[in-house]
Amino acid sequence: MVTDHKKILPEKQTQMVRSIFASISDRYDFLNHLLSFGQDFVWRKKAVRSMHFFSTMKCLDVATGTGDIAFATATAFPHVSVTGIDFSPSMIAIANKKWSRKKNSPSVAFITGDATQLPFPDNSFDTAVIAFGIRNIPDRQKALEEMVRVILPGGRVVVLEMVSQQNRWIQMWYQWYLCHILPTIASFFSPHKKAYRYLGDSILQFPSIQDFHALMQKSGLKIITSESLTMGITQLFVGQKLG
Repeated sequence: MVTDHKKILPEKQTQMVRSIFASISDRYDFLNHLLSFGQDFVWRKKAVRSMHFFSTMKCLDVATGTGDIAFATATAFPHVSVTGIDFSPSMIAIANKKWSRKKNSPSVAFITGDATQLPFPDNSFDTAVIAFGIRNIPDRQKALEEMVRVILPGGRVVVLEMVSQQNRWIQMWYQWYLCHILPTIASFFSPHKKAYRYLGDSILQFPSIQDFHALMQKSGLKIITSESLTMGITQLFVGQKLG
């Protein structure tokens, strides 16, 4: 059964999501790789290849989690400085721990902050990216508008997100996996089965691809890429700031 998070007040949803990610932060990376069958590496590489750096040589990774896409960006573009921001202090702590273990430390910094109130001046970055995080933000348009604000005109906003299936038959299997199989597998490795049930629900309740295109356009972006990955399980959206 899918929980309707639209009926939860935004403030309560934010508190709930923060609590969920705090509870699973120590197993987050392992379970992401396991439950996506390793496809999350492929998806992140695809997102990084869609980035464009032309002026500031800076990238903002919103809802960075434990920093995987921030590190992937810094590795692919050694001349680029990457800032990762997340509202979960426990996630940021793990990202910083991972950064400290890297032998050739890339130019990456992590801070705690709110995606809907980014603590950066206008036109500070060439690219802003959010991977598997926009669905957990109640005010998605505000988060997109903030990402648009902090990038230069002509800069890119890259959104990587798991979405509901367009194919009716695949959707039936996908919903069963998200609502039943995923939480059950997760429960063998983490005591927080309800957290993974929420994550499955949040994917199923994500807007349609067409509706998310409209949201991006309303936020001031021209869509230049919208690509389905791995049989439509994940969608890569790339928008360019107008002006």
